[in-house]
Amino acid sequence: MTSDLEDQLRAVSLRVTRPRVAVLAALRDHPHVDTDTVIALVRADQPTVSHQAVYDVLRALTAAGLVRRIQPAGATARYERRVGDNHHHVVCRSCGAIADVDCAVGEAPCLTASDDRGFAVDEAEVVFWGTCPRCATEHLPEIRQSGRK
Repeated sequence: MTSDLEDQLRAVSLRVTRPRVAVLAALRDHPHVDTDTVIALVRADQPTVSHQAVYDVLRALTAAGLVRRIQPAGATARYERRVGDNHHHVVCRSCGAIADVDCAVGEAPCLTASDDRGFAVDEAEVVFWGTCPRCATEHLPEIRQSGRK
């Protein structure tokens, strides 16, 4: 599987390095994680990798289009490997969990602005907010006690 990651780096003219492969592998296995989590995941395998190296790798991978940086309102930046399909996200207001949501309609930008103001729109970014199933289950007794449904 590492050779696949190496091939992806080469395909976008990036040099293959251990930190780059490690970051790609971490994001493959753990989508929607923040920088600190990426650092911890990479250091589990490569303890000497610096914070700055991981930041630099994330920046390079994002610029090359191998990684997508998302930042829902009020949250820290997160990174994911799913790129190029203009998918959206759903975020739990309670725990901050993030999940992918496919495009609302068709292909990118998948939504049409009521007035594009002359812009050539090529992407739509939508964030759905709510409560994840785990948090909804955990808070169900509180909701029942308060009389809310």
